[in-house]
This record gives sequence, C-alpha cells and structure tokens, in this order.
Amino acid sequence: MDKFVIAGGTALNGSIPINGSKNSALPALAAALLTEEPVTLHRIPRVRDIRTMQRLLVDIGASVTGEGDTVRLETPRISSPEAPYELVKTMRASSLVLGPLVARCGRARVSLPGGCAIGARPINLHILGLEQLGATIHQAHGYIEAQAPGGLRGANVQFDRITVTGTEDLLMAAVLAKGETVLRNAAREPEVVDLADLLVKMGARIEGAGTSTIRIQGVERLAGAEHTIIADRIEAGTFLVAGAITGGDLSVTGCIPEHVSALVSKLQQAGVRVTQPDDTTLRVSPGGQLRSVDMTTEEYPGFATDLQAQYVALMTQAEGIAIVVETIFENRFMHAQELARMGANIRIDGKQAMVAGPRRLTGAGVIASDLRASASLVLGALVAHGETVIDRVYHIDRGYEKIEAKLAAVGARIRRVE
Repeated sequence: MDKFVIAGGTALNGSIPINGSKNSALPALAAALLTEEPVTLHRIPRVRDIRTMQRLLVDIGASVTGEGDTVRLETPRISSPEAPYELVKTMRASSLVLGPLVARCGRARVSLPGGCAIGARPINLHILGLEQLGATIHQAHGYIEAQAPGGLRGANVQFDRITVTGTEDLLMAAVLAKGETVLRNAAREPEVVDLADLLVKMGARIEGAGTSTIRIQGVERLAGAEHTIIADRIEAGTFLVAGAITGGDLSVTGCIPEHVSALVSKLQQAGVRVTQPDDTTLRVSPGGQLRSVDMTTEEYPGFATDLQAQYVALMTQAEGIAIVVETIFENRFMHAQELARMGANIRIDGKQAMVAGPRRLTGAGVIASDLRASASLVLGALVAHGETVIDRVYHIDRGYEKIEAKLAAVGARIRRVE
C-alpha cells in the first residue's frame, strides 16, 4: 500500500485548481443508465471511486470511453442489471444504480453495502421509496432484488430523515415512472441539484431541486445529453483549511464559493482572512492567532460532515477549546486518536469532540481510516514538526485526485512512497 511522507512546517502559498465533484459525478454516471443514447460528462475527477463506478457500469452493459476529464457513456442494452458485492463493498455509492436499473428495465439486483467505517448509511430509505413507487423488493443472500415488470408509478415519498443518495436514487427512478412523484424532506445538497440539471437536459421534468420538496413528472423515455460536473466543494474546503492551518496565502480556483459558505464563515470567525477575488476563487491569508470556534455538522446548507475531520485538525492550532458536534454519522471521530498520536489534545464524548489548542504537533506514524479522516491527517502533518508517515492512503485516493502533487506545487514537502 502507498504511503505519504510529509515534512511539516511550511506555509502554503500560491493557487490550487479544484476538480469536478466526486459526489456529483457518481450519480451522474449512474444516470447514464436511464437512456439508450450517449451521455457525455465533462470535469469527471480521476479518483478511485469513479474508476469503481465505471467498472460497475461496464459490467451492467455500458460502453465507457474517455479522454482527460471527459467520459462518454452509452448503454443501448442492459445486459446484467446487477451490482455485485465485490464492487459495492469498496464504494457504497454503487447503490445509486438501483433506481436507474429498476426504472429502465424493471428489475435490479444490488448487493447490500455492509459496514462502513464512519457509521451506518442505511439503504432502507432507498428501498422504502422504491416500494412506494410500485417496486416489489426482496432481500436474500446479501442482495436487494427489486422487480417492477409493469414499470414504476408516481407517488408521494416522505423521507424519514434527509438522505443525499436516497434522494438521488429516487429522483432517477421517478423520472421514468408513470405520473407525478413528490419527494418530501429531500436533500438540498448542490450534488442533488447538479443531478437534476443533467436529468432535465436528458428530457426529465423536475421542479424544486435544491429545496426540501422535489416534484417529478414522469416521461416515457430520456435522451442523451452533455453536461459539466460542478466543482468539488469538499476538495475546495480541504485546501482552504490547508492554507489556513499552515498560515499561508493560498487561492483555491475553479470553485463555487456559495457551496462552502458555512466553512468560510467558521474560518472568518476563527481569525482567518478569507476573500473572494472573483466568482470562482477564494483566497485565505493569515489574520493572526487562530481562535477556537464551536461547530456542528448539518445537512446542506449547514456545515458539511465531510469537512468535520479537516476542521478538527484546524482547531488543534487554535487558541481555546472548540466543541465539534457530529450529527450526521456516528463513528466519525476516528481521526482524533491518530491526531492525538501527533500531540493533539482531543477528548471524545459521544457525538462531540472537545479540541483544546493550540498544540505543538509532531510528526508520527499514523493510519488513515476513511476518506475524510485521511485528509485531516495530511492537514495535521503539514503543520507538524518533523516527519509524518501516513499509511493506507488509498482512502484519500478515493476522493482526491493527486492531492500530493497539488500540495507540493504550493510548497508542501510531501511525497508518495509506493
């Protein structure tokens, strides 16, 4: 397994370009199953999760070709409407093919995802929604088997809790259902809006994406389309924190500032200077000693759970005690014990972490436990005294494209050891 070796203590200066959103690209790739015609997607990040989804689509029957950050998909016929455990276990977003497969060919067999390092991500919300749309669903041998031979029917679906992938899965299923579907308590994340924009280009009739109520008028068929994926707000947020934690002068380009406004607000409260030179650039620069600021994760437009670990790393360098509350996933403080190995003072009490600072971090050997936890370890290593070795960086490769090259280009002393 590859490792990162990082020598800390260098301020990051310069600019870092942001890739397309992994969490937007995954459902967009799945949406290509809804039509026989070609779907061309631009700004697809070249990360491990995307490669896994492309492998899955090829298994199902899609033709996937591409050059650079452009991918062209064509699925004239679905040969095998199945998502096997071998692929689903490495990327839980594989379950996003469930809705498109049932809508397109009336049946699907998708492996249950199993356990997750950061806590439960129940697929039952997908299942309940599809049953309301008329699918018959059985669970056997670790697989969900869905049947809707007569097609799906529009319905009112009330999510018991906000679910991003559940909203996306039901949205894709409903566009080919007969009649009107209303999704209530729907996720409002930018990635949901981006998926809806693609589906509308394909001929879907959708209103309300980006609000808690989405209305879909089913159509008989969808056409091909061309679409550019939005910028990755989690990557943008990670690099903003990287600039702030090292006391650097760093610009993040090609982003959508509105999508990281909750993080920007917390950075400014903590004493970081954040400016917006243009519509797609945010710049962080030193504003004096960092101050501790409490934070609670929430669904969009609140503070993203996928930036919580990075924020905890930042708070280790702030004056005072910050209380960080995680409301989305349980078990999402596993990075805390690794940061503690580097000298961080973090106490976990149920759903909250108390981070006392500023602490002098020192290089150590640490292990990445999940995608965003690994990003927080990189951030801690950037400011630590001495050398840090991060093991299992395949986690970070799932969601960040060449993060070591981007950081090295702005002054970080980081290298990958194969």
